[in-house]
Amino acid sequence: MRRALPVVLATVGALVLLASFHTTSTAPTRSIAAPKSTRPAATAPPPQPGASTTAPPPQTGASTTTVPATAVSTDGPTVSNRFGDVQVRVTVKGNQLTDVEALQLPQDRERSAYISSIAGPELRREALRAQSARIDIISGASYTSESYRESLQAALDQAGFRG
Repeated sequence: MRRALPVVLATVGALVLLASFHTTSTAPTRSIAAPKSTRPAATAPPPQPGASTTAPPPQTGASTTTVPATAVSTDGPTVSNRFGDVQVRVTVKGNQLTDVEALQLPQDRERSAYISSIAGPELRREALRAQSARIDIISGASYTSESYRESLQAALDQAGFRG
């Protein structure tokens, strides 16, 4: 009975320390899983007859920033890894990353093609959401993710994007 109290106190103390332990990770991971939905993506409705397709005139007022009307597309370098080459193209309009296109993803083996088919769209969504190359690594596609991130960052740098 004399030993029970110190053992219980030591156990509670260890549990408190364990519960308060925080780790930091520079690259969160996500797992590759089967696509959640097979429904096609929603598309914009067609323009109504007689509707104007031109952009509205610029607003005048207190705004001091101007956004160029043209989009700039830039290709990142081809980054090789043990499963294949990865290269992306970014499209930047003003201070917004508007599109990321995978020009090359590993396709040499059936497994690589499968992983690329899942990881490519996920990496694209991550980049557009983050508006930068600070994207999550896809678990099961870590080499492809790292190469994608490297090509993406170089393309953003080349486009002068500071998101």
